Amino acid sequence: MDLGTEFTRFTIEQQRQHPDEAGDVTELVCHLLSAAKIINTEVNRAGLADLSGSTGRANVHGEQVQKLDEFANTLIMRTTEHTGHLAGMVSEELEEIHPILGEHPRGDYLLLFDPVDGSSNIDVNVSIGTIFSIYRRTDSGPAKLSEFLRKGSEQVVAGYVIYGPSTMLVYTSGQGAHAFTLDPDSGEFLLSHHSIRTPARGKVYSVNEGNYGGWDSGVQRYIDHLKQPDSAHPYSARYIGSLVADFHRNLLKGGVFLYPAHASAPEGKLRLLYEASPLAFIVEQAGGLASTGASRVLDLQPTHLHQKTPLIIGSREDVEEAEAFIQARA
Repeated sequence: MDLGTEFTRFTIEQQRQHPDEAGDVTELVCHLLSAAKIINTEVNRAGLADLSGSTGRANVHGEQVQKLDEFANTLIMRTTEHTGHLAGMVSEELEEIHPILGEHPRGDYLLLFDPVDGSSNIDVNVSIGTIFSIYRRTDSGPAKLSEFLRKGSEQVVAGYVIYGPSTMLVYTSGQGAHAFTLDPDSGEFLLSHHSIRTPARGKVYSVNEGNYGGWDSGVQRYIDHLKQPDSAHPYSARYIGSLVADFHRNLLKGGVFLYPAHASAPEGKLRLLYEASPLAFIVEQAGGLASTGASRVLDLQPTHLHQKTPLIIGSREDVEEAEAFIQARA
């Protein structure tokens, strides 16, 4: 596929190779991208539009809801719920599932999303993003909670849109990971990175070392190992504090991102269903790996909607080495 190909044409060509998957998913993602374009505009003028800062209320996780979170969450819901492709959706900002009922037709898919990952950074002009995951539903009638509690290996599509110096969609439907950059002139997402392959080993580690004292000894030993001045493969620390931004850099250039368990957060901090699982699907399609330190992220069976998980994600050899330290094999 030629660079510069429009997202819709690219996905239509992929569907021809897999005719069992209807075009509904492509249309659904196109609606998500319509919302992302609006979010992108608002991100670029957030200070002027009074979309920076907190709303003054907390979400289901006890975190302060940012104005941009609320705007993006409402926008994505309104942009997708009428399409006829969804039976329900889940968001970081919703306490329960949102089934499609009443006036809108019900479809065959489920949408899970983080409307604005890293939104607290918008005040300081750091790259942020929207993460999404799509599953084919397993039942009929109104969407049920059990349909959302699925292993990441069952995802049909996963992706994220990063709002930075350029706005980019990184996307997989299980046929490789590909990136599309928003062309401001045409308003189209155009193929800019075909079949992304993340390096087998990187030279960057991304972790909040301020949490060092609360990690278990295996994580501490791994980070200490990376910082050895006489190492044959030296590493540099690069931590932005925006999951999408840190992950995106490491995906393209190689490296490992860690948000391990902590004494104050023994289950980790990142959400399995709409943060860790979609990024794990993408990184594995690019040749990388995602782990909790003990097991593959895509094999985890969720037990509740906003479940948290430790996350080690990035270049395969880096993640495997981290696992070895954590499991006391190194």
